[in-house]
Amino acid sequence: VNGKLPICTVIGFPNGYSTTESKCFEAADAVQNGAKEVDMVINVGWLKDKRYDDLLDEIKAIREAIDTVKSGIVLKVIIETCLLTDEEKVKMCEIVSKSGADYIKTSTGFSKGGATFEDVKIFTEHVEPHVKIKAAGGISSIEDAEKFIGLGASRLGTSRIVKIVKASENK
Repeated sequence: VNGKLPICTVIGFPNGYSTTESKCFEAADAVQNGAKEVDMVINVGWLKDKRYDDLLDEIKAIREAIDTVKSGIVLKVIIETCLLTDEEKVKMCEIVSKSGADYIKTSTGFSKGGATFEDVKIFTEHVEPHVKIKAAGGISSIEDAEKFIGLGASRLGTSRIVKIVKASENK
């Protein structure tokens, strides 16, 4: 991207409980103001209540709101894996695969836990090939980062590794 990092923002942060309409507004407004990527947080309560159609409809509505402003914007769906059962994670893989989103993402970093190897393995086994995986939160070593990538993550969200690399460069 011409040597510049793309601007990314999160909507529905931190718990995903905003209304669909406000998430659509947030997403469209972010893109109008230069965001090239949008990370949305699902409504975990809807997942716990098995409101699968509402979850799918919301992701599709956000995708449409973004595309109405500008095409080619990356949409990542944060499902907050630390709050979910394996069955719920698999269900979200199915929903995200049908939604038009580009990525499924493990966590916001706001809740009680981040990415695990098992979560990325579940994603790899259950998302359609067109959906990429972002592991985020709790990745604390280069070895862990390599393992996440080996398990199928396309991107990593980690601030700790940046600090580790910078510290090693200063030695």
